Parts: sequence; structure tokens; C-alpha cells
Amino acid sequence: MILLAAAAHDYSLYSMLMHADPVVKAVMLGLAIASVACWAIILQKLVRLMWLRRQIRRLETIADGGSPTGNEHEHGLVRAILAGAQQEAEDGPSRGEDRTAVRARLERAMRIALKSELQRQESGLPFLATIGSSAPFIGLFGTVWGIMNSFTAIAQAKDTSLAVVAPGIAEALFATALGLAAAIPAVVAYNQISVSLGRSAERAGASITALARAVARGQSDGAVRLEGVG
Repeated sequence: MILLAAAAHDYSLYSMLMHADPVVKAVMLGLAIASVACWAIILQKLVRLMWLRRQIRRLETIADGGSPTGNEHEHGLVRAILAGAQQEAEDGPSRGEDRTAVRARLERAMRIALKSELQRQESGLPFLATIGSSAPFIGLFGTVWGIMNSFTAIAQAKDTSLAVVAPGIAEALFATALGLAAAIPAVVAYNQISVSLGRSAERAGASITALARAVARGQSDGAVRLEGVG
């Protein structure tokens, strides 16, 4: 009878979820939803990082003396940075500032625009960090709870055979597996995205410094054409 019961038990993932204790089932469903949400954020961030890299390359081209078609045709990060520089440049002469003061003010305005864009790119990262740090422990909680119930069932059945122990243990360990499945991609993605944003900020910062220096010197042709930005 025990062998028949063991053979009849379905060890598929769906079956383990359906036959799990309500608490373990809630843990599994929560981790599954968290995993799906993490992957949605990861994919969205990959697309946004590709866009950010293109914007920074465009900014580097302008700062290095490229030939833009006109800043009025720029968009996104580049347009926001150049618009901030234009607004500050227009206020410079009326204040009677020297070149160093104008350069510092232009650079500060452009860095504010850059920081604002990078902060938008960071949305969702706290969720990835939270899942990456807490999901294994949530899964472990589900496993401990499931094992406790398994031992209770063993005591009630007064049977320690593998056929009695295995189903409950398998269901309990599945919670830990789900926790790791949610945490590992979240941690890897969080670290990679954070590093990528940091490198992008450094590259953009160097271009901003060059742009501020050029505008402060009155070089409004070639690489720096602030007319039409608004």
C-alpha cells in the first residue's frame, strides 16, 4: 500500500504547489510573483540602459566637436542637459560673472539634469535589492514550515518510511528553490545595472565638463550649439 501511495503521488511542480500547506503555498505564490516582477524590471532596465548609452554617445559626440544637426532636434537626456546649459548661459552676462563662475554654474545645471535622468533610471532597483536579499529567507521560512508539518504528519501516521516523508520534504524544499530562483537574477541584475549606471554617469560627467568649458569660452559653434534648445 505504501508503494502504491508513493507511486500515485505526483511530484510535478504544479502538484507540489497544489498539495502544499496553505502557508507554504502562500510563500510559493508570493515568490513566483516576485520573480516575474523582477524579470519584468530587468527587461525594462535593459531597454532603458541601451537608450541611455546611445544618449551618452551622442553627448560625447557633441562635446568632442561633432556636427549636430541642431540641438532643437535633440531629445531625451541630451536635450535636457543642453536645455539646462542654455538657461544658465542666458543668465550669465546680466550677472557680470567671469568665465570660471559661468563655467561652474553651467556645469552644475547640466549635472542636475543628468542626476534627474539617472534617478529615473534607478526606479525599480530598490525592489530588486529587496527581493535579492529577502527571497532566500522567505523561501527558507516556507521550507521550515513545510518540514514542521511533515514531521507532524509522520508522528500522526507513526510511519517513517520514505514514501511518507518524501512528499512533504519535497514540497518544503520547493519553497527554498523558488526563493533562490527569485533572488539570484535579482542580485545579479541589481549589481550589473548599478555598475552600468555608475559608468554612464562618469562618461556623461566628463562630457558635461567639456561642454561647460566650451560654452564658458563663448564657443557656440561646432560642438556647442545651444540655440534652439527649449
